[in-house]
Amino acid sequence: MTLPDTAANPAGADRTFQVDLRGLVDLLSHHLYSSPRVYLRELLQNAVDALTARHALEPPAPADAFGIRLYADGSVVRVEDDGVGLTEADVHTFLATIGRSSKRAMGVPPAEPIRGWGRIAEQRADFIGQFGIGLLSCFLVADEIHVLSRSARTSDAPTVEWRGRGDGSYTVRTLPATARPRPGTTVTLTPRADAGEWTRPAQVHALARHFGSLLRHPVTFDDGTGGTGGPGAPVNPEPAAWARTYPTPGARSRALAAYGQEVFGFTPLDTIELDLPAVGLKGIACVLPETVPAGRRHGHRVHVKGMLLSEQAEEILPEWAFFVRCVVDAESLRPTASRESLYEDDTLAAVRDALAERLRAWIARAAASDPDLLARFLQAHHLAVKSLAVHDDEILRMLLPWLPFETTDGHTTLDEFARTHRTVLVTSSVEEFRQVAAIASAAGLGVVNGGYTYDRELVHRLPEIRPEVSVADLDPETLTAHLDPVDRETELAAAAYLAQARDALAVFDCDVALRTFQPASAPALLVDSREARHERTRSQLAREQEGGLWGDILGALRQEAPRAQLILNQLNPLVRTAVTIDEPELARTSAEALYGQAAMLSRRPLRPSESSLINRSFLDLLAHALRKDS
Repeated sequence: MTLPDTAANPAGADRTFQVDLRGLVDLLSHHLYSSPRVYLRELLQNAVDALTARHALEPPAPADAFGIRLYADGSVVRVEDDGVGLTEADVHTFLATIGRSSKRAMGVPPAEPIRGWGRIAEQRADFIGQFGIGLLSCFLVADEIHVLSRSARTSDAPTVEWRGRGDGSYTVRTLPATARPRPGTTVTLTPRADAGEWTRPAQVHALARHFGSLLRHPVTFDDGTGGTGGPGAPVNPEPAAWARTYPTPGARSRALAAYGQEVFGFTPLDTIELDLPAVGLKGIACVLPETVPAGRRHGHRVHVKGMLLSEQAEEILPEWAFFVRCVVDAESLRPTASRESLYEDDTLAAVRDALAERLRAWIARAAASDPDLLARFLQAHHLAVKSLAVHDDEILRMLLPWLPFETTDGHTTLDEFARTHRTVLVTSSVEEFRQVAAIASAAGLGVVNGGYTYDRELVHRLPEIRPEVSVADLDPETLTAHLDPVDRETELAAAAYLAQARDALAVFDCDVALRTFQPASAPALLVDSREARHERTRSQLAREQEGGLWGDILGALRQEAPRAQLILNQLNPLVRTAVTIDEPELARTSAEALYGQAAMLSRRPLRPSESSLINRSFLDLLAHALRKDS
């Protein structure tokens, strides 16, 4: 496509051109933009870019000397700016470039839409400050786009009129300067009948507020009826909350919290001011007042030079910072082609690290000077802090003693727990803790449930903060060493029953022992670990696969699997009665029932054979009781 000789075309003469835009508009609607609503953002962005160029051309002009005016009455949508404007050569340069992009896009095979999108993405950055690909986004909602523009680069610049249609045809006219008395650009859309959802006056005003509330240039809206605030109603009447001045620090804090509530819909536990001068970033992080599910990340509102870029920008903060939601405005972050997310580059990585440091500093201040805020924060977000403390030594030193854990003394902080237990034992799983908690507590052992995410690793680091405390893993030997043996006479009297019980439970690789321990209400304790059960399962498979390659592999891996232990409590009246049973079948049934009850108390998933045993032993005991009564 060649540019026309504008000198050969007198002012007011129509020149009609044709560019095949169908493939390009399809790429925009299906692969670049997430919703037709972005058309208004793109028009606002083009206007902002034009104003920025105008200020560069006329530096002494104050920031609010030029503005943007919106109009929508249901039949048209109009965006007018006082920006740098366009010459006819600008218009044709843009269209010639779009024509080349369009021709390439039209040649993209249907199976390779991303390649076409990539070419548009490469072009996108070149159009900032011109019409841009963004102007063509208007074809997502409009049948016709009408542009009237006058350049500010020369005092006698003519007015250029461009009128484009969705079929790719457009006309250009050069009009007298008086056709647009002031420099700038007016874009008028004729909406399609099916685009009313996005072009109604109320929707246009809402979209302008949504995308442009933080713009630094004045933006006004008029619906032609005096509604929606009246003619010239401001879209962005105030600067960002963090850019205003307040009479006191308390007033500033309350205003930022109110802004966070307006944006996110919740009252923040606290607000953290964010300020990174190197990239021109300012904003706030709002601390969520309630617990966030582990691993769930919230999107953040990111503005670039005042224009809303994304409401779901997860990449602005590290994964562990899921206890805050941010709204920021930055100068130097790089938008992607669609202007709906950020490029993952060195600048974004540096911003993410710097914002993470701001969150750490806030936690440090709360720990040092506001224990009430810290307590409320940890109550809601201890998991987030634990995930951070695992990898951050500074947070570990500050907060580990204050983090809550499940222990044999209830839910308490490690600092409180270590005051009464100089030796802290930690389990490797939740089920192990459930097995031993009551007995360990009665024996005076201090045990922490290490089965939750991060907990075991963090408890083992407690001596780094409290050197006087020692930490060890809890194993069956440690626990059984704290259970008292029965006297020799009692053990001999129970020998026959114990032999019957061991035989009955051999199928579960379970030994049976008689001890005394508190609480006396507990008839039995099943000491078993997940690792031991896995090892026994592997050994069983090896025995069943004797010979052959698979059997050799399992045999090479096989170790002496630790057996489970059913420890009967001689202090319990039921156990004292059971060990005197001399009827073999009843002795076996009672041992199975005691095993089943202990397995259920451990709260671990039952194997099918254990569920079957529990049902069978219950029915057998019931049948025995009925026979005895009859």
